[in-house]
Amino acid sequence: MPAFTRDEARDWAREKLVGAVNCTIPSFTNDLRTINEKAIRHDVRLARTHGFIGTLGVSEISITLPEYLDFLRIARDEAGSDFVVVHHGSWSNLEQNLEAVRGAEEAGADMVLLSYPPNFYPESEQDIYDYTKAVCDATDLAVILFPMVLWGFSPRIHPSDIPARLIRRLIDDCPNIAVIKAEGGFPSIQSVIECHRLFGDEVVISMPMEGDLIPLSQIMPIQLSATSNHEYYGPLIPRVMHLLRDGKYDEATEIFWKTHPARKAQSAVAPALHGGALINRQAWKFQGWLQGYNGGPLRVPAQRIHDPQMNALRKGLIDAGLEPRMDPFREFFIGRNPS
Repeated sequence: MPAFTRDEARDWAREKLVGAVNCTIPSFTNDLRTINEKAIRHDVRLARTHGFIGTLGVSEISITLPEYLDFLRIARDEAGSDFVVVHHGSWSNLEQNLEAVRGAEEAGADMVLLSYPPNFYPESEQDIYDYTKAVCDATDLAVILFPMVLWGFSPRIHPSDIPARLIRRLIDDCPNIAVIKAEGGFPSIQSVIECHRLFGDEVVISMPMEGDLIPLSQIMPIQLSATSNHEYYGPLIPRVMHLLRDGKYDEATEIFWKTHPARKAQSAVAPALHGGALINRQAWKFQGWLQGYNGGPLRVPAQRIHDPQMNALRKGLIDAGLEPRMDPFREFFIGRNPS
């Protein structure tokens, strides 16, 4: 159960969510029959060591709900009470998402990243409101509202994916909405600026893309970067957020330019990796593996990553001076904690 009530979620978020939240993708045994507890603990422990304040337990892979909830329980146990565990509300329909969020609450999650299923086809703002409120009403967890192009709401509903007037209704009616992951109209930065201006005094505004986070934080306060594949940069994103909070903008800007080759490498391979409005979790797992995270096999159906993309992502880190691991690529598909 969360350490706060629904009505306390926003105060909790303002106080607690200061820093960066990465992503932990479940690991499996090498026969792919069960989850790999040792590997999961390794990844959560390394995220803490790298300075992250929490992690998203990714569900957008081939995993059963009981397995996923066990994964969250392991993450909670390894993380300790002062590390934020975020449930990924990405299941096939509303009924499954309600079951999952209730289970995640029992498993010890603190928050839910509210996603919308591929089968969800809203034809009005009211449809989005009804779905979102149903999830919020089903849990005492703090909720991350997530306007994003992946849902396919633009341009049918609004170019910003979830318009500000609808966000206003949801904030007024759902007291456990505590964070907005402001990626509406991606890749534009208008959403995060609009959300900060309209809602920043009420809820925490998150900017998950470090390429926008570092410059924007020099002209507007951003206390949270959640959730993203920040593990690609090892401990660097938590470190740069400390610099930004301390007003050390020259040092933060130096890191921005230092990481630019790696950022460009990610952008260059993105069209080949992230098709069908679906994030390639295999690729994100590989990016973490380059920085010492477990890696390891995923079940089908899984998106693929091939040598040209792996070479490009590793070279981006080399060019940025971030010293990625140089193990043979075949080791990624085995994992650092084979079982």
